[in-house]
Amino acid sequence: MQPSGKDLVRPGALNRNPTFEGRSALKPICRVDRMPEPPHHERDIFVRGAVMTGLTHRQNEILNLARAFGRVMVEDLARRFEVSAQTIRKDLNDLCDQRSLTRIHGGAIIASGVENLAYEARRFVAAEEKKAIGAAAAAKIPNGCSLFINIGTTTEEVASALTSHEDLLVITNNLNVAMLLYRHPRIEVIVAGGAVRRADGAVIGSTATSLIGQFKVDYAIIGASAIDEEGALLDFDYREVQAAQAIIANARSVMLVADSTKLRRSAPVRIAHISQIQTFVTDAALPAGLANICHTRGIEVIEAMPKPSADLDEPGVEPASTVTRLR
Repeated sequence: MQPSGKDLVRPGALNRNPTFEGRSALKPICRVDRMPEPPHHERDIFVRGAVMTGLTHRQNEILNLARAFGRVMVEDLARRFEVSAQTIRKDLNDLCDQRSLTRIHGGAIIASGVENLAYEARRFVAAEEKKAIGAAAAAKIPNGCSLFINIGTTTEEVASALTSHEDLLVITNNLNVAMLLYRHPRIEVIVAGGAVRRADGAVIGSTATSLIGQFKVDYAIIGASAIDEEGALLDFDYREVQAAQAIIANARSVMLVADSTKLRRSAPVRIAHISQIQTFVTDAALPAGLANICHTRGIEVIEAMPKPSADLDEPGVEPASTVTRLR
C-alpha cells in the first residue's frame, strides 16, 4: 500500500518560492512511474534507475526499488517477480556481498556509510515501527513541560503523537515538526533560525545551535541515523550533529527514538554515546551487547513492537528492570 499524499513532504515544499523552484529541485534517486490504479488494493510500480554491471536484470530492479523506497522485503519481491522466496534471498545475498544492500529481518535496506537515504525514502523505511515508537515516546512526555525535538522522520512521528498534549513548549530545528504542532493552541512552538536544508526541512548551522544553547528544557527527543555495537550514536551531517549535541547538553532528560534498522547501518559522524541518554524507545529487542550497555548504564529501554524471541535474528539480554515491552 502506498502512503497517502499527506504523509509525504517533498523537498522544498515548505515556503516554496516559484521563482527559484527550478534551481532548488533535487535530482531524484530514481524515477517511479505509477500505472492507473488497479481494481484491487495493490498497484504495479516500475522503477527506472541506474544499471549496475555484473548484476542480473532482476537484481538491478531490486536495487532500484530499494533506492526508491529505502527497503525491500522478500515476500513482496517474490510476488512481484513471480519467483520463489529462496531465489529472492539469493539475489539479496548477492547484493549484500557487493555492499549495495544490508540484510534485515525479512528483507534488506540500502547500505550507506557516508550518505543518508533521501528523505522520502526514509519515510518508507520501518514506517509502522516509527509510528509505534512515536506513540510510545509521546506517552512518556507529561503535559506542562518543555522539550527539544530534533531532525528525523522518527522524531516527526513523536511530534504527531504529541498533538493532544497541553501546555507544551517545543523548541525545534525541524520545520516539519513545527508544521505539525504550530496550529495547536495549547502547544507553543519556537523554531531555531538558520539555513534550511531543502532535502528535509532541517534547520542547521551555527545560528540554530546558538539558539538551542539559550534554553534548558525538561526533555529532548533525538534521533540517530545509526547506532553501533559499542553504543555510539552516529549521523551523516556534522552540522546536524552539532545541533544534536547542543540539544543533549541542554536537556534534563534525553530520549532517543530509533527503530532497529539503525542498528544495522553505519554513519561517519559521532553524535554522542548511548550512556548520555536516559530513555531509548525502539521497536524490538536490542542485540545482546547493546542491551547489556543499556542495563549497566541504567537506561530505560522501551520496546514499542516487541517480537517473539523466536523471530529475532540476535537475542537480547533480559534486564527486566530496565526494559518495558508495550505489547
